[in-house]
Amino acid sequence: MWIALLRTLVTRLVRDGSLTVHLPDGTSVTAGNGAEPRVTLTLHGEDLPRKLILNPELALGEAYMDGEDDGLTIEDDNVRGLLTLVVRNFQRGNLPLSQTIARKLRIARRKWDQWIPHSTAKKNAEHHYDISTPFYYLFLDEDRQYTCSYFRDPSYTLEEAQEAKKKHIAGKLLIKPGMRVLDIGSGWGGLAITLARDYGAHVVGVTLSDEQRRAATKRAEEAGVADRVEFRLQDYREVTETFDRIVSVGMLEHVGEPQYPTYFKQIEKNLAEDGVALIHFIGRTGPPGNLSPWFQKYIFPGGYTPALSEVVRVIEKTTLEAADIEVWRTHYDRTLYEWLIRFEDRLDEVRAMGYDERFIRMWRYYLIASELSLSDMPHVLYHVQLHKHQGVVPITRDYLYVEGAPEPHSSFPDGFVPQK
Repeated sequence: MWIALLRTLVTRLVRDGSLTVHLPDGTSVTAGNGAEPRVTLTLHGEDLPRKLILNPELALGEAYMDGEDDGLTIEDDNVRGLLTLVVRNFQRGNLPLSQTIARKLRIARRKWDQWIPHSTAKKNAEHHYDISTPFYYLFLDEDRQYTCSYFRDPSYTLEEAQEAKKKHIAGKLLIKPGMRVLDIGSGWGGLAITLARDYGAHVVGVTLSDEQRRAATKRAEEAGVADRVEFRLQDYREVTETFDRIVSVGMLEHVGEPQYPTYFKQIEKNLAEDGVALIHFIGRTGPPGNLSPWFQKYIFPGGYTPALSEVVRVIEKTTLEAADIEVWRTHYDRTLYEWLIRFEDRLDEVRAMGYDERFIRMWRYYLIASELSLSDMPHVLYHVQLHKHQGVVPITRDYLYVEGAPEPHSSFPDGFVPQK
C-alpha cells in the first residue's frame, strides 16, 4: 500500500524536471517532463515509503542523512538537483490533497511549536550554536559572521561582503562615539567588536550560547576592546538597562511568533527616547507559514521565518515606529552558497574533528535547502529600522551612500551557475 501511495505522490509532485525513484521492492517510478534537473534516487529502507507519505518534509532529509543505512542515496550525490525539483514543483502547487492538508495542520499548530520560555530558548540555542566554535570557523568569513552578507558589488569576496554588511548596519544605527549599544544575539562577537573598535561605541552583547560568549570575549580581548565590549550569557528578556542603539542580527528567527509582543516590548523598554534600533532577519514575502519539520528537529528547534505582516502588526502596538524597511534580495542565497563551497572544501577537517558522514550529509542538506529557500521560495532578508520619534533618522537613505549609490545587480556574478 505504501509503495503504491508513494508512486502516486511522486507522479503528482514532479511535473517539471525528471525524477526516477528505485523502490525497496525492486521496482521503479519515473515522473516529470524530462527537463533538467534529472535526478535518480534509490530507497534502501523498507519502511521509508511509509515515512515519506506520512511526513515527506521530515523523512526526505532524514533519509538522505541515513544514506544506505535504511535511508536513500542520490546518484552523483546530487542534493541540489533533488531539492531544486522539490522546491520548484512545490512552489507550483503540485502537492496531493493529503499533503496540502498536512501542511495546513502544521501551520495551525505552529504557535504551540514556537512557544519558547526562557529554559527552552537556551536549549534551542545550545542545539545549534554549541556544536563547536572551530567547526563554524571552517566555513565562515574571518570575522565569524553567521548571518547574511551584503554584496554591494557581485565581485566581493565573502569577507568583503560581510564587512559591507556591518558598515551598512552601523550606518543605519547612526552611531556616534560613546553611545551605548545593545546587541541582541551577539554570536561570535564580530559586530559588537566592530562597533566598539571602528565607531567608538560601548556594546553589551547578549547570547544564550556559552560557547559563543567565551569565544566572543576572547576575541574582544585580542582586539583590544575588552573595556568597551561586554558579552553576557543572558536572555534578552532579562536586560534592564537603557541603550542609545539596539541591534538584532539573525535573532528574530529564533524568537518564535508567540514571543513577538514580548520581543518588541523589550526593545521599546531598552531603547532610549532618541534611540534607533535595527532588526535584521529572514522573512517571508507572502503570508505566514511554518518552518520545515526537518529544520525544526535538526537545525533550528523553535525557529520560524515570519511574514512581514506578522512583524509590523506587533510593532504597531508599541511606541516604536518603522523609520525604514529595506529588502535584501539574493544576498543570503549567495552567502549560503559561499558557506557551502567552503564547507565542502574542508570536509577532511570536519571529519578530523570527529563529525561523521551522517552529520556531513545533514549540514550539506541544510546549507543547500536554505539557499534554495531564499533563491526559489518567497524568502528575503529584511532590515526594519525603528525609532520612537520622527526626526531621529534622516528622511532619505542618502546618508548611507556617501560614496554613491550602487548600480542594481544580483549578488551573483553575471552568468553564474551554482555547482551541484
